[in-house]
Amino acid sequence: MDFVVRIAEGFIGMFQEGGDTFMGMVTDIIPLLIVLITAVNAVVRFVGEERVTRFAQKLTKYFILRYTLFPILAVFFLTNPMAYTFGKFLPEKQKPAFYDSAVSFVHPITGLFPHANPAELFVYLGVSAGLTTLGMPLGPLALMYFVTGVVVILIRGILTEIITVRMMKKQGLLEDE
Repeated sequence: MDFVVRIAEGFIGMFQEGGDTFMGMVTDIIPLLIVLITAVNAVVRFVGEERVTRFAQKLTKYFILRYTLFPILAVFFLTNPMAYTFGKFLPEKQKPAFYDSAVSFVHPITGLFPHANPAELFVYLGVSAGLTTLGMPLGPLALMYFVTGVVVILIRGILTEIITVRMMKKQGLLEDE
């Protein structure tokens, strides 16, 4: 009988934990996102959407900046998950590649700039704990995470854009350029 009670308690406990997680999102993440979205939209309106779009278009004219500097700025200033909203300034064919680059950068930035994605900090801290135990410095690790991340987001951005453009052409959504 004790076994059945433990199963029942575990079953309901799973849903209680899910409810606690949901309430954490409702009281922490959702209000944060709403405030960030409101602030970003306000800045865009104050500056002017045309100006912001022109700046983004100049910054993203070359693929090397589009898939390095643009996602770095997005993740640094807007943090995860708001960083992905920068994609609204790009043409449709570049949005998936930008998202791929930005989402791939939310972990590598945490060693130098933990504010960008504190939820991913545990991974970096786990690795850095080993180095600390060995008496090794953390600066080179954080820098290598960052640099490696930039290389990876560039490669992913380029490949994803190539794949996206091919798929869009195949589906007749994009004219041959």
